[in-house]
Amino acid sequence: MEAGTPGGISVQDEAVDKSNFKKCNQIAFYRRQKLLRPGKSLYRVLLDSVTLSDENVKFQIIHEGNKVLLQVEIYEIEGNIFRLKIDEASPLRPRYKVPDVLIKEPTTQRLLISHKEAGILVLSSVNEDYKLRVTANPFQVELQSKGETVMSVNSNGLLYFEHLQPPPSDRYTQNEEAASDSSKEKQEDLGLWQEKFGSFLDIKAHGPTSVGMDFSLHGYDHVYGIPQHTETLLLKNTSDGDAYRLYNLDIFGHKIHEKIGIYGSVPLLLAHKPNRTSGIFWLNSSETLVDISTKAVHTPSRSAAETAKQRAVPLTDVRWMSESGIIDVFLLMGPTAFDIFKQFAQLTGTQALPPLFSLGYHQCRWNYEDEQDVKAVDAGFDAHDIPYDVIWLDIEHTDGKRYFTWDKKKFQNPRKMQEHLRKRKRKLVVIVDPHIKVDPSYILYAQAKEKGYFVKDRNGQDFEGICWPGSSCYPDFTNPDVRKWYADQFAFKTYKGSTNILFVWNDMNEPSVFKGAELTMQKDAVHYNNWEHREVHNLYGFYQQMATAEGLIRRSSGKERPFVLTRSFFAGSQKYGAVWTGDNTAEWSYLKISIPMLLTINMAGISFCGADVGGFIGDPEPELLVRWYQAGAYQPFFRGHSNMESKRREPWLFGEKNTQIIRKAITERYVLLPYLYTLFYRAHTAAEPLCLCFSPGNALLVHPVTEKEAKTVTVLFPGSEEVRMYMNLWEPFCLGFVFLQIPVFQRGGTVIPLKTSAGKSTEWMIDISYELHVALDAEACAIGELYVDDGHSFQYLHKKQFLYRKFTFHKNILSSSLVRLKILQIDTNIKEIVRKSTAYLRDKKDKSGDLQVCNTWSVYIF
Repeated sequence: MEAGTPGGISVQDEAVDKSNFKKCNQIAFYRRQKLLRPGKSLYRVLLDSVTLSDENVKFQIIHEGNKVLLQVEIYEIEGNIFRLKIDEASPLRPRYKVPDVLIKEPTTQRLLISHKEAGILVLSSVNEDYKLRVTANPFQVELQSKGETVMSVNSNGLLYFEHLQPPPSDRYTQNEEAASDSSKEKQEDLGLWQEKFGSFLDIKAHGPTSVGMDFSLHGYDHVYGIPQHTETLLLKNTSDGDAYRLYNLDIFGHKIHEKIGIYGSVPLLLAHKPNRTSGIFWLNSSETLVDISTKAVHTPSRSAAETAKQRAVPLTDVRWMSESGIIDVFLLMGPTAFDIFKQFAQLTGTQALPPLFSLGYHQCRWNYEDEQDVKAVDAGFDAHDIPYDVIWLDIEHTDGKRYFTWDKKKFQNPRKMQEHLRKRKRKLVVIVDPHIKVDPSYILYAQAKEKGYFVKDRNGQDFEGICWPGSSCYPDFTNPDVRKWYADQFAFKTYKGSTNILFVWNDMNEPSVFKGAELTMQKDAVHYNNWEHREVHNLYGFYQQMATAEGLIRRSSGKERPFVLTRSFFAGSQKYGAVWTGDNTAEWSYLKISIPMLLTINMAGISFCGADVGGFIGDPEPELLVRWYQAGAYQPFFRGHSNMESKRREPWLFGEKNTQIIRKAITERYVLLPYLYTLFYRAHTAAEPLCLCFSPGNALLVHPVTEKEAKTVTVLFPGSEEVRMYMNLWEPFCLGFVFLQIPVFQRGGTVIPLKTSAGKSTEWMIDISYELHVALDAEACAIGELYVDDGHSFQYLHKKQFLYRKFTFHKNILSSSLVRLKILQIDTNIKEIVRKSTAYLRDKKDKSGDLQVCNTWSVYIF
């Protein structure tokens, strides 16, 4: 959905005003922190305060200027992870510490003090692979692996910590008001106790509370991560411009190649060099800025014969700055990229295993008009022989933008409409935004009002903002009681007209407030336990998706997997469902930028992600739409979506030639579902990203066409020369076993499980047999996997009811072995999966029990 104001104003005209959003130099805490320049740190370790326990090492550091103490805690966590926490030694009140994102308190290992003298404290890990060298004056930490410094902390002296202060007295305030204009301007510029942006005034009840820290990454000049930005995969230097901003905002028609934060934030940065990948996870949910600077430093050559020579080694400095909270940072030591993904999942959880239907194609627009429109679109897919699984309803399906209701004229019998979809083996997704219309007759509003469940303003009244229904209040999802109450709203007896084929889309949950500062909630609004919104802003959408997923699980008495799409997200959102990249535009550049955006989100642990096919805003030309379908078919979440001001764009509205190509792209997606579902299982159990290096999994390489009238595409294969291929949209070329309008390559040495054909939806495909595509490596070998379960329940988890089969092709024999299988009461066709998954294999076995390749088996070498 898009930002704007209700009424007669064009949302497209309303949303492009960039003055609605701050540049970095308009953010007070950023300006304050930037006053601290790189140099010697003013913090010194008090070595006589060092204490060692089984859990951690603690010591205090003192600021040489103001003499205020900070408490430092260093932990070693199982799996090559180190944690550094810095808090005030004696704060006036507790500072905010992010809850609920970590799946549990990490298991720690005892650090050993191997050296402590002459201003140096050396801590060793249990296995002695890692050492932390703590320098007392100035305070600095070096993290070493086998004698090599991988990362250093505060080496540029940029540790920054604003201590909680008592509020200024009335007399002080009066004196401040009577001060000279220049003094006022200075106070205003620093934004210590209040901060202005346009007509908005942010009152800081607890004063300035920002924190910051610098990290130097030795030998690294490639850094990635920190979604969500419309930027390239490789993060750029910020020395000459704005820092990367992590602050969830509803920016309709967001521009590309900008560092402003948009809908989601994951404060995870990855650094890569040839022999190691490292990560920094900055656990802070307040507004955060990240500065990146890469340079070359000269060090003596390692060659004994050339000791006088200098060699240039890259060094990347990363500076994190947050408005509030504490410093709580996890240093992920890899050493491989896949180790980093597992380490991050160890902390925040893995991708939830989605129901199978949600991997099919989704059809959405703002808005399908009524029940007849829904049925007509549904019938159109069958009439044009195009598979799809889910049709979506936007805000217009409700009674006056009251969520959990239906428009009584347009959707008179929503249950009957859903039963119609059920018979056709399809699902429905409806939108449920966080804002609740101020209307005493609206039961949801009345209940939340009575229970005190809304976010408050700084004066203690319910916070009211403008969103789609007009004046709205916002549930305080940070409160566990509110989340439980909200989850209860999805019960069938409460959500009238809903059935078990109805699933949910959380939109506008940054949260979006049309007439708020930066079109979001005031930072001085107040949440559960008296925390200000500034502390929890980036968690708001995370908590709504959590409550929604719990509601869908609870309505089935814990039996069925939920599907919840969210626009706003944080670290750990992968546990609750899917995300998408938000309100993109129907232009070629947005198709192109969607690729690195989705790869970056994958790197941050959220594998189930996608971009609106065709672009949400505007009208795509036919070639763009076709190319977007081809790209989207190989992305984890596959949905066509468009704005209400866009022309209708169901896949069959652009002429028979285009319909044919779109049909083929969607059909190939459905044929590929066994492979994709297996990848999701790997993401769920082993934290392996679904998309990496432009490929779904490790077996396919997809080269989407992202430029208009592309005639050729150049692909560089490892160990070979560049290959240029003809890329006419209308005349597919033959590559191996498929005719393609988009280059898709299978890696040598892999086996891919497929369906032999597509059906009308995933449920129509249960009885369709499987086939295996084998691509041999240089040794004429290949391996692959197939994971199958019932596709919708938690039986795979609770009763281990699934099939997990491994395929090996070696010496012209295809072996099929069970990795794990325990089938109790699964559908009978699942019991036949062993037969179907080896449909091309002989019925008899050789002496070793391996199944032989039959005469009709075809093996393609790429």
